[in-house]
Amino acid sequence: MAAEWSALLLTCRRGQGAVSALQRELEVRRLRGALGPRPPALLLAVEDPWARLGSGGATLNALLVAAEHLSARAGCTVVTADVLRDARILILHMGRDFSFDDCGRAFTCLPAEEPGAPAEALVCNLDSLLGTMTHRLCVGSPPGVWVCSTDMLLTVPSAPGISWDGFQGVRVIAVPGSPVYARNHGVYLTDEQGLVRDIIYKGTEAQIQQCAGPDGTVPLVCGIVFFSSDAAEQLLATHVIPPLDACTYMGLDSGAPPIQVTVPPWGMGPLATWVPLLCISVGSICTHSTRFGWEEWWEGASSSRVGVRVAASDKSLLSQLSLFFDIVLSMAGGMTEEDFVKGGSDASVRSARSVLWTALRGFPLSMACIPDASYDYMTTSASDHIRSLTLLPGSASHLRFCKTAHSHVDPCLLEDGSSVTNCLLEGAVGLAAGSVIQHCHLQGPLEIGPGCLLSGLDADSSPALRGCPLCDIVLQGHHVRLRDLPCRVFTLTGRLDDWQSPVEEATYLNVPWPEFFQRTGIREGDLWDAETPRRSRCLLSARLFPVLHACQALGLQDVLWLLAPAGGAGERLARWRTAWRMSWQELLPCLDTAAELGTRQALFFLQGQRKVRRVLLGHQDSSLLPLARSAVHEGYHEAVLGTLDEVASTAGDAGVAARALACIAEVLGCMARGEGGLRSGPAANREWASAFGCLERGDIASGVRELAAERQKWMSRPALLVRAARHYEGAEQILVRQAVMSSCQFVTVGQSELPPLGHWVQVACPARLDLSGGWSDTPPITYEHGGAVVDVAVLVDGCRPIGARVRRIPTPELRLVSLSGAPPSQAVTELVCQELEHLQDYCQPHAPGALLKAAFICTQVVQFPSQKPLRVQLMESFGSGFEVHTWSKLPHGSGLGTSSILAGAVMASLYRAAGKAASTESLIHAVLHLEQRLTTGGGWQDQVGGLVPGIKIGRSKAQLPLRVEVEPIPVPDGFTQTLSDHLLLVYTGKTRLARNLLQDVVRNWYARLPSIVQNTDALVSNAEECAQALRQGDLPLIGKCLDRYWQQKKVMAPGCEPLAVGHMMDTLRPHVHGQCLAGAGGGGFLYVLTKAPRQREALQQILAGTEVRCELPGGSLSRAVCRSFMGWATSASTASRWTQAVSPWRLWDVIRRMVLTLERTGLCEGLQPWPVPGRYTGNPHCFKGSSSRCLRS
Repeated sequence: MAAEWSALLLTCRRGQGAVSALQRELEVRRLRGALGPRPPALLLAVEDPWARLGSGGATLNALLVAAEHLSARAGCTVVTADVLRDARILILHMGRDFSFDDCGRAFTCLPAEEPGAPAEALVCNLDSLLGTMTHRLCVGSPPGVWVCSTDMLLTVPSAPGISWDGFQGVRVIAVPGSPVYARNHGVYLTDEQGLVRDIIYKGTEAQIQQCAGPDGTVPLVCGIVFFSSDAAEQLLATHVIPPLDACTYMGLDSGAPPIQVTVPPWGMGPLATWVPLLCISVGSICTHSTRFGWEEWWEGASSSRVGVRVAASDKSLLSQLSLFFDIVLSMAGGMTEEDFVKGGSDASVRSARSVLWTALRGFPLSMACIPDASYDYMTTSASDHIRSLTLLPGSASHLRFCKTAHSHVDPCLLEDGSSVTNCLLEGAVGLAAGSVIQHCHLQGPLEIGPGCLLSGLDADSSPALRGCPLCDIVLQGHHVRLRDLPCRVFTLTGRLDDWQSPVEEATYLNVPWPEFFQRTGIREGDLWDAETPRRSRCLLSARLFPVLHACQALGLQDVLWLLAPAGGAGERLARWRTAWRMSWQELLPCLDTAAELGTRQALFFLQGQRKVRRVLLGHQDSSLLPLARSAVHEGYHEAVLGTLDEVASTAGDAGVAARALACIAEVLGCMARGEGGLRSGPAANREWASAFGCLERGDIASGVRELAAERQKWMSRPALLVRAARHYEGAEQILVRQAVMSSCQFVTVGQSELPPLGHWVQVACPARLDLSGGWSDTPPITYEHGGAVVDVAVLVDGCRPIGARVRRIPTPELRLVSLSGAPPSQAVTELVCQELEHLQDYCQPHAPGALLKAAFICTQVVQFPSQKPLRVQLMESFGSGFEVHTWSKLPHGSGLGTSSILAGAVMASLYRAAGKAASTESLIHAVLHLEQRLTTGGGWQDQVGGLVPGIKIGRSKAQLPLRVEVEPIPVPDGFTQTLSDHLLLVYTGKTRLARNLLQDVVRNWYARLPSIVQNTDALVSNAEECAQALRQGDLPLIGKCLDRYWQQKKVMAPGCEPLAVGHMMDTLRPHVHGQCLAGAGGGGFLYVLTKAPRQREALQQILAGTEVRCELPGGSLSRAVCRSFMGWATSASTASRWTQAVSPWRLWDVIRRMVLTLERTGLCEGLQPWPVPGRYTGNPHCFKGSSSRCLRS
């Protein structure tokens, strides 16, 4: 489940132009699917109207903006609180500036990847919180407004256990923590009913212990509040009441002055001179500097109580309206009106608190403390930040941290306990334990020692880093905008440095300031003005970092010399002194958030292009589809397409090139954004013929270039993009065919006696049932992953239902006859080919006689193309023509492997009639070749099942050339008969071509969807388990394998289980060990392994009494009609080596009655009843001549 938001708002600071960039970030997340299955209709980045608004003011302003937009969408002409009644709103506050990430704590990247995400992207703290709020914390909550800070790393279990029964008012969320941790944080004091009495920040040990529960933990404030619809309406109503109207953009537009609130006593001290520039709001980032430390959360609070006044000399300081201590605290049960209102520092603040008390006091304030949740405030300590990025999150987290996230790096060079995120590290870049690199493009050789944080460095920085003692330092590159001038600035600090401590007590680069001055020659006067008070001289205000130089370009070396100033120190010091330098405090308002986000995005897709090369050329089972989606969403599709073109044209491997072309098709499909039609469709437009021709000739490089050139003409609208994607899949199939055709080297054809004219060579084959492993035999899966399929050859209705016969005829032509039943019954189609041109449609599966034409070409009885006419070829080689008859006693789309087995029968008889001999192994590989030439793209399980007798397992390795190896499965004595007694076929009345499913399966495999890769592994392992169960004669275990196999088929090809078939299977389930649709699914035959033997009549009665609604193209049949044909079953007996099968129910009687029933309904007008065929004797692999002579292969 997921919370469905009506509106999602992200508040941001005023004055840096970041709102547009943040709005884009939200929109991209909507496109990625990161905002749930039904993303909010209203998605806004909201800029604070004032620079120092505070979390309370930001909440009120965001609530007003949400209500206004929802009112407009509802057709209202004024803001109405009624829109909040059923709305679910999430307000996320960006927080303040963060010393370790220029985009703030919300966009601090975490070392995590989400393999199951629909689109690949960096995981920011904002994404983690969105996932927690949407999929965990807020699930099941009533309509209302959630407010959440982004200043912390929050972990919540999947089932937080919050009860919303009878909820009213406002609820705060807490997480359990230790009393020691609470000394520097806020805790809730509650009564027995769970109602909040007070909020205590930095309390005494006694005060904190007062909040402890039975387990000794205390409920920590984690920055999350929920307002019911009623409470949200009351809060919204205050936006028109002075002085709270000054907190909203409407107040700004109306000329209202900002509220002035005093700063609490702990804000004083060494930073007093710069505190007026600070923003200490939970909800907004000011345009000036930021104070550092946990107290940033708690504007207007003292260590024990709210509203402590400051000295008269400090009353001019500006603070903000606090969410917790001005809004939430007004509802605390232990607070009196006098204490609350008089806690304000001046009349305007007291007036604001009075309004809030009147509006909100009547609402109960409850607390929900989430067991097993954890909370980690993102402090300004470098050690804490590095620890949070290298320490694995708790088990309750939905994220899993990893050593390398979205990075191109040699993992062997990274020590355990290090972390690399969104980086391109080329060459030998070593990273010691306890160090973090983010958003860097570096070139080795480089060695980065322990305790380091590197961020925002580009490749040009690498030379300066070589030879530097990088240990326990924080080195960052920043995008800064000085009015309209963009520039790059580098900052360097020590891991142990404290930003706020005065120079006498603090360190810089982990050494005392006096030692640093002595080592570098820098003086205090270089860093601070003479009039700067001693208590205000600290690292935060030290002008250390060069920004501009009048004569020279600045770079990373202009701060790195501070680490090791030994050689050339005088020159470097002079250069440093003559540069215009800024302090971190002065840099903060100049940071360019949009440029930083853009640089991170560009680096992400640059390493993504490396990932494309690495995955494709390394034959890795990693999905590139999520990356393709992100590239399309964020405008980097051309770069990804170019990389795919490069890989396809230079790989020198048809398999790699085919996958690259399939990835291009995916990118084009993503660009269509769900419009333009179905992905599957024709791919033979003449505009693409030249490129296809190059690929057919084996000139992959030229073919890829021509494809890319043609692609540019099809990029203008979704319909063209989809058609282009289809043609790329057509090109991919050409290369797959070439890869599969490598199996031709395992086709060995010998010479034998040429039969006389008129001598029929006949082959009759059983059908096959795939008991497990199907789809793993399908190219390209079979040669990229490896496959294993367990097949059993079966007689249907007591005979081998598939066959072919060939004879030589005096006329030099090809006569192709396809029969509806056994010869000499009525022919369905008859073709005569007298010219080579008559064979040119052999690669079009639906063309008349296409399979037979392809068989003549693949057996090389006929050379095509050729300069020699057909007549000349036939007379020179054989002195005759050929006549071929084929038949199948199975309905179309039966799922019993008809087409491939028929191809094997045709090729076997054709080889013999042409005076050639081929082994069974050769026939298996020859059919693979034929189906690729025919462009049906099938695998090898059908011919293995029908050409090799008995029960067997076929296997192929993950390699080219593709070779299939077959191992007979020995079974206990008598088990073949037992299996025949328990195995039944049920015709479902549904037909579906495997090719319709095949396109989707191959597409999903090339996308390497994790579910498909895992399922393919499971298919192969299940096949081996099934083979073992057969060896043991364990019917229940075989049944479990069948059931598991059917679930695996449904994962592989979603939609392969029609509704009527599902009902049938549900009905039969109590009576069978296992069941599965034969072949690709979607219809055809259902085979069941019954618990009791010889259950044909019993199952027939069960199905006849089942109410099944059958949907057919012509309409729906009544239940009575469904009963008349859905309930019929036939026995399927194992065709062991030359053995006779038991006498089963007559399938053809069933099919004939089906057709007669359909005719009576008027839905199958024009269909003729199928005649009951005659029986054919003979064994599999017997070449039967007119003299009844049998020749075994």
